[in-house]
Amino acid sequence: MASHDKARVGVDIGGTFTDVALELGGKLFSTKVLTDYTAPERAIIKGISIVAGNAGIELKDIGVIIHGTTLATNALIERRGAKTAFITTEGFRDTIEMRTENRFEQYDLNIKLPPPLIDRCDRFTLGERIDAQGGILLAPTEAQIDSVVDRIERGGYESIAIGFIHAYVNGVHERLMRDALEKRLPHVSVSISSEVSPQIREFERFNTVCANAYVRPIMKSYLDRLLGQVRAAGAVCPIFIIHSGGGIVSIESASEFPVRLVESGPAGGAIFAAHIASQYNLDTVLSFDMGGTTAKICLIDDFTPKTANTFEVARTYRFKKGSGMPISIPVVEMVEIGAGGGSIASLDVMRQIRVGPHSAASEPGPACYQRGGTQPTVTDADLLLGRLDPDNFAGGSIPLSVDNAARAMSDEVGATLALTPEQAAYGVAEVVDENMSNAARVHAVESGKDIGDYTMITFGGAGPLHAARLCEKSGIKRFVVPPGAGVGSAIGFLRAPFGYESVRSASMRLAHFDADALNEIVAQLSAEAIRFARQGSGEAEPEVDVKAFMRYVGQGWEIPIAIPYRAFSADDRLTFTELFTQAYTQFFGRPIDGLDIEIVSWAVKAASPLPPVEHLQMVEGRDPARVASTRKIFDAALSRYVDAAIVERGALRVGERVSGPAIIVEPETSTLITSSFDATVQPDGCLLATSKAHTE
Repeated sequence: MASHDKARVGVDIGGTFTDVALELGGKLFSTKVLTDYTAPERAIIKGISIVAGNAGIELKDIGVIIHGTTLATNALIERRGAKTAFITTEGFRDTIEMRTENRFEQYDLNIKLPPPLIDRCDRFTLGERIDAQGGILLAPTEAQIDSVVDRIERGGYESIAIGFIHAYVNGVHERLMRDALEKRLPHVSVSISSEVSPQIREFERFNTVCANAYVRPIMKSYLDRLLGQVRAAGAVCPIFIIHSGGGIVSIESASEFPVRLVESGPAGGAIFAAHIASQYNLDTVLSFDMGGTTAKICLIDDFTPKTANTFEVARTYRFKKGSGMPISIPVVEMVEIGAGGGSIASLDVMRQIRVGPHSAASEPGPACYQRGGTQPTVTDADLLLGRLDPDNFAGGSIPLSVDNAARAMSDEVGATLALTPEQAAYGVAEVVDENMSNAARVHAVESGKDIGDYTMITFGGAGPLHAARLCEKSGIKRFVVPPGAGVGSAIGFLRAPFGYESVRSASMRLAHFDADALNEIVAQLSAEAIRFARQGSGEAEPEVDVKAFMRYVGQGWEIPIAIPYRAFSADDRLTFTELFTQAYTQFFGRPIDGLDIEIVSWAVKAASPLPPVEHLQMVEGRDPARVASTRKIFDAALSRYVDAAIVERGALRVGERVSGPAIIVEPETSTLITSSFDATVQPDGCLLATSKAHTE
């Protein structure tokens, strides 16, 4: 088989299911298998073998495997990383524990701050100091460095994080410390902040390098095992990893900077939604990905997912901003909440229904899975409300028990509130939908957007099942369910470019504009980004985008400004001023006169060019679809059971219309079309559901 004819495979490990998508000759083959927590690579091999068999090929015929994983995220959330030490500048030992001293819940007198990733007894200091311009104020002696290495050696650590003050502008002391450690302890993994995250704000930078060191040994072990298992199974193709910024890097790069994998799976979903948005020229899209453990919501404007350079992992206080672990890396910006099919329902002290953030995951799974789970979940609620077919879930591979779901719902929720299992399930479904709707509204408002103007693109195993109710609650008038929605993130991996974003803080006031210094910074960052982007993109010349993070002097935060990728001259001082003023006015309504402007940080992104997108026109529903059967389902907006049409998605033709209430079924997911929506099949197989009130 010629190389250009070989299959491409995307694999996404989620908290409950491992999704696999194989693309060959324009056809898509996909499957979902339960995630194996003890050895995640086993589920990957199983899934790849299934789709390869369905496609009629052997594993040696696969040309590339692109993988995204939540392993790094889960290790940080569950604190299951390596035994790690942190070395910092003398006097800054407690920075990661003191945080920023902001209170994320102002009126909670008993507020509990998240504990630092590395305990105080595992934090060490070195007498060194570099100033904000990179000048050496205090150089460490060889004896001081050896003393720290001695203490590290006695501690028996697997991994070391090094973060010194102002190392983002000059990492010479970090490199000295690393060289001494690697000379004496070659088996120990060492991460330095000047390479992992060379950005200002020491709390965020220190946390990021600590997180990288904390997960690096387990991620390297996992990626090595994955490579070995894939080779043993017969696949000889390269394996690439998708990072949190939405680009693809080599497995070696992923092993070196595993903290960049923290949002890799959700990033694939956003790319998938952006591809669909581009096909249908939808310039304002809300991506809604609901899997077995979490729900992810992302705004996509002008066919590009919103991005950021910092985000939080493991928020501990009702998902409130500031209650998590800050990570400074390029990331597709989204809101992520503990609302998935496996999210556990319970009652709080005031006997109110709460859903998540804890999940039954794949082991033991929801009560209805008959795998030992006894706690009620969103999947159990959906089953009791008639939204799932107990005999045809996950293509019939997992038989569901209505009795188990009813028992769990009654024991944990219904009995205490004097509700039937079905009434309790209604309450659980409404709570989880309201949680997601609130998250979507807040995310849009924080970005200055009106969510009602957006088209939702939904995917994930549970996304299409909850999208219609989410739209009803949020005022969204239409949503799209793409083909293969159940494994959307895995398909998104196949649409992602080979790419990398290099970031660095380098302060400069425009009053002292130095074009030569800026050219040197951009050249260094672009060379690094292009080197990573070329690792799998062949001879194609990467496309380069440059952003400068700027602010008025004296302000506490900066805004991203798109800058042309070219050599700068002294005249560009005016260019930078105009670009910042325009962006600042767009964000805040008006500029501020009389203040100097400063550049704080830079980000240079290089990505391989993607093939042109085939543009399609949406069609209106003409002929009603053939209904295979009907089933009683609960319509939350009407607060009663209704007769819903059951329609096989594979039997639908372009232009056919499915009028709600209905359920459109396929192997990896089901789409609930409530009474207030109609759905029409589009030219590429997408389902476009439109509010009946909007079309009348």
